[in-house]
Amino acid sequence: MKRLLILGLIGLGLAFGIATADTPTTIKRDGVVLTIPQEKRAEVIGDKLRCLVCQNETVENSAAGLAKQFRGIIRRRVVAGDTNRQIIDFMVHRYGIFVLLKPPLIPLTWLLWFSPGIALVLGLLVLLIARRRKQTGPPPLSPDERDRLKELLS
Repeated sequence: MKRLLILGLIGLGLAFGIATADTPTTIKRDGVVLTIPQEKRAEVIGDKLRCLVCQNETVENSAAGLAKQFRGIIRRRVVAGDTNRQIIDFMVHRYGIFVLLKPPLIPLTWLLWFSPGIALVLGLLVLLIARRRKQTGPPPLSPDERDRLKELLS
């Protein structure tokens, strides 16, 4: 009975050891080795940054070489212990505010934020002016012009 219990415990220990051995605790991505929580944190940061090549993709979703470099920078800084805010501030300082996927509403980005509204207003003004021009036809012909037109057409 003791022997069976010992074999059972050994088997359980081996099974548990195998199960934990199959579960990775670190991951290597873009040349940097991180723990799983660090990788998740790096992905959150990368989802807030724009790929400067693709422009409408996040750094995490882009296959561009520059995006890969950005991911490497982010991951190295995560491993170094920088906070999310420090990493994002570093990227903005180094690459400009355009690197942010959702830039803040500051005077520098007003045109970016308000350009759709400005374009809509300008489009409506152009449409309104075009309609007014169509509604006013040419002035009526004077009697001399009518006589001259009759002469030309006959």
